[in-house]
Amino acid sequence: MLAEQLAANFNTVWVPEYAREYLELKGPSYEEKDILAIAKGQLERETKALSHASGYLFCDTEFIVTKIWSEVKYGRCHPWILEQVERHTYDLYFLCDIDLPWEFDPLREHPGMRKELFELYCRELKSRTFPFHVVTGLGSDRLRNAIRIIHEQFKDK
Repeated sequence: MLAEQLAANFNTVWVPEYAREYLELKGPSYEEKDILAIAKGQLERETKALSHASGYLFCDTEFIVTKIWSEVKYGRCHPWILEQVERHTYDLYFLCDIDLPWEFDPLREHPGMRKELFELYCRELKSRTFPFHVVTGLGSDRLRNAIRIIHEQFKDK
């Protein structure tokens, strides 16, 4: 939701999470090879959207999420995904805080691991020294906080 709201605020495009589209068509059951297909589909959509972006391109997910998803689910990650984590970086990463209540969704996994997953993402971003901010807040406060961070991060835009 945040990526879509940010795109509307900055009058640009956003890239939804391809995993959702993929699993809604395939069904909630998946295999390890599906994670690679999802990662490639996500990159394809980002590449297409980039030509339509004005100023910013907001992506609902990226390769670190796919990497950690694969490692948590299967204990390993495909080398192509690992390579993309290094090669396909972003100007700014938002890590959404877990201050929102968990909502049931048939495609969401591990509701009891929210804190652990948040910490995995945080450690991964820090260890790679990628520019990131934790976005907090309920309702419209979260959006306002993200907008403020973008303005601070990209003062010249």
